[in-house]
Amino acid sequence: MVKVLFVCLGNICRSPTAHAVFEYKVAKQNLGHSFEVDSAGTAAHHINQPPDKRSQREAKQRGYDLSRLRARQVTASDFSDFDYILAMDAENLGSLRKSCLPQYLHKVALFLPYGGGAEVDVPDPYYGGEEGFSHVLDLVELASDGLLDEIIKQRRLQ
Repeated sequence: MVKVLFVCLGNICRSPTAHAVFEYKVAKQNLGHSFEVDSAGTAAHHINQPPDKRSQREAKQRGYDLSRLRARQVTASDFSDFDYILAMDAENLGSLRKSCLPQYLHKVALFLPYGGGAEVDVPDPYYGGEEGFSHVLDLVELASDGLLDEIIKQRRLQ
């Protein structure tokens, strides 16, 4: 079982989007039995709240359902439990690294480089307009494809 955790600040925009998109892509490859996917935030601002309505709306237009997800904060056990702990940006990566025991640091990385583009941070769309949520989805879809391809190759899945 490959366990993947996506992390942003509040766990209501970027990381639940990545969670739903990656889970969808895993299911399309008929690999749901091989993966556990989750998302969390580095801050406790929105615990137990659903994803931002704008994130949900944009994702739904592309066939992804975020409605069942609820925000949670990263816990100490996440570092031992998950194989990949992927931050949406450098600030959250720094927060994760500060909280992580040294033996688990190899699991913590940025998510977006898996997409192969020039950007390294998934921008936070929370205070922006609707186009920000669409851009986040574009980035997350590309990075999810790259991440899934890499895991399939590394773990010799399929």
